[in-house]
Amino acid sequence: MTQAVTKILHAISQSLEVPVIIVLLILIAAAIVIIGWIIAEYFNEHRHMDVKLPELMDKIRAGHSTVEECIKDSGMLKTQKAALIEVTKHKDFTDVMLDSLTDELIEREQARYDKTLKITNLMAKLGPVFGLLGTLIPLGPGIIALGQGDTTTLSNSLLIAFDTTVAGLIVSAVAIIVSTIRNTWYSRYMSALETIMDCVVEMEKMK
Repeated sequence: MTQAVTKILHAISQSLEVPVIIVLLILIAAAIVIIGWIIAEYFNEHRHMDVKLPELMDKIRAGHSTVEECIKDSGMLKTQKAALIEVTKHKDFTDVMLDSLTDELIEREQARYDKTLKITNLMAKLGPVFGLLGTLIPLGPGIIALGQGDTTTLSNSLLIAFDTTVAGLIVSAVAIIVSTIRNTWYSRYMSALETIMDCVVEMEKMK
């Protein structure tokens, strides 16, 4: 009975070797994609984020230009401008309604960033998991080959084990670095948005 269960377990573990390697290859391809993604994000979005909050707040408060014009001329991102201008479109809203709207807009923007971060955060966790699976699965036949004096099979098993470990760690390292960079960027974006949003809402309530 014990031998039968052991054979079944061994068969299951060995049948996972190819799927694990395929998943690792997919993760490596995904790591390459996110490297290109964050480079594109830097040139298309991050470097255009050039807003001086005190100056923009003074400009909005001064009232020389409309709030919409101040926002459009600011160095904020397109999605941030859209959220801020949305607030100014509802001049007939009560204070409570304005607060609810701003909360929804901020949560929507935060959810968009969180969705992007989930991808790299998941990759950072999956990389080591599948790397470890790819390390352990070939070691079974390798240990058997060692007992039989089959150094060729042992060498192949160890090579697969080392390669999958390296692949998993590379995926995890890339994902962690990208997540860290994006966390820094997105925290800055949200801080700027919330600050200007409060300023815009206060000006709307004073009208």
